[in-house]
Amino acid sequence: MVENFDLIVIGTGSAGSAAASKCSKAGWKVAIIDSRPFGGTCSLRGCDPKKVLVGAAELIDGIHRMKGNGVTAGSDLDWSELMAFKRIFTEPVPDSREKNFQKAGIQAFHGRASFLSENQIQVGDDILTGKHILIANGAKPAPLAIEGTEHLTYSDEFLELDELPAKLVFIGGGYISFEFAHIAARAGSEVHIIHRGKRPLEHFESELVDLLMEKSEEVGIHLHLETEVKSIEKNGAFYTVTGVNDGQQVHFEGGLVLHGAGRMPDLEDMQLEKGNVEREKRGVAVNEFLQSRSNPRVYAAGDAAATEGLPLTPIASMESHVVASNLLKKNHRSPNYKVMPTVVFTLPKLASVGLSEEQAREKGHQIKVNKMETSDWYTYKRTNEKYAMVKVIIDEESDKILGAHLISHEADELINHFATAIQFNLTTKDLKQMIYAYPTAASDLGYMV
Repeated sequence: MVENFDLIVIGTGSAGSAAASKCSKAGWKVAIIDSRPFGGTCSLRGCDPKKVLVGAAELIDGIHRMKGNGVTAGSDLDWSELMAFKRIFTEPVPDSREKNFQKAGIQAFHGRASFLSENQIQVGDDILTGKHILIANGAKPAPLAIEGTEHLTYSDEFLELDELPAKLVFIGGGYISFEFAHIAARAGSEVHIIHRGKRPLEHFESELVDLLMEKSEEVGIHLHLETEVKSIEKNGAFYTVTGVNDGQQVHFEGGLVLHGAGRMPDLEDMQLEKGNVEREKRGVAVNEFLQSRSNPRVYAAGDAAATEGLPLTPIASMESHVVASNLLKKNHRSPNYKVMPTVVFTLPKLASVGLSEEQAREKGHQIKVNKMETSDWYTYKRTNEKYAMVKVIIDEESDKILGAHLISHEADELINHFATAIQFNLTTKDLKQMIYAYPTAASDLGYMV
């Protein structure tokens, strides 16, 4: 079947849904395509289900921290019960999302999309012709140059495990490895993270990462830095990971070996060359309006687009709104990457927004750096939290916040206050004048700046 559309959207996650809905509401004939269950990575196999697991692990961590201070230990994570609870959030999503598309008049197609020409997309036996096309199908795990990659387990599979092995090995020291490692450790597994660099989470401030590594080791996570994985072998019910550290061969054994070594745009088999869609390593090459540099019919958003935006759900959603605006009113709007708060949902959480100390100095700012260990502050001492720190980068001339970096159990909420300050150009004086409810984590902000 051949059918014509005003807009064809490839991907049903945050980067595609907003544009599809807005254009349909404006009277456009819209098609949306996905090769996987409708809903995208975040709601089905990423941030949302992960946060459910983190919430349970957080309760266990809190009990252990307060043991001997009025709380008696005696609760453990029941993995199968937790996964059943998680599915309450994920299982309704695909049907709900598809019904919402239908209600909005958006025609849904299931299957892998590939270009036939500059304005045609094939999905199974269907050929769709579009005046405009939005590529918004996200990212996938990056391939690893090691032997035995067929034995790897990936993040979406981890989030569907009915049983958690007694021993886990993570390859790569990024978000995924650390977040899942902290969950698994609280569930009683022995966890190893193998990272080939000198330090993990390299885009975060080193002092805070050091604290997170201390806490990780305290809860039984084994960190193996400057270790390069060479192979994975299956030996009965277990896997053996072989690597090299300082010229010496090392071996690790686990019931699962998980890929946590980065992601890449999911574009490999889309026949982009047939659509005259140029790409870069980071995704589809786009201009300031998120329009393909080589095919003006095509736009890209989210993890599939080569922009300066971080691979985060709010950024993908924002870019989708930008694309919709440019489609409906012609190119006039560019994405704003001024504020991109990000959180690693470990326990404690690691959060960052704005410039690092090094970036601020490189840009020529005269800065004041407020770096404080905060574990002895009331907010953290009352729950016996030993690992808490804040680092705020302030421009001395303007008194404005340039960046903020936190590690604590409150970091995910506190970072949003700093993001607001940066977005609206608030000074430290402005923040100090604000009256916050007390005692809350936010009421500490005045002392941090």
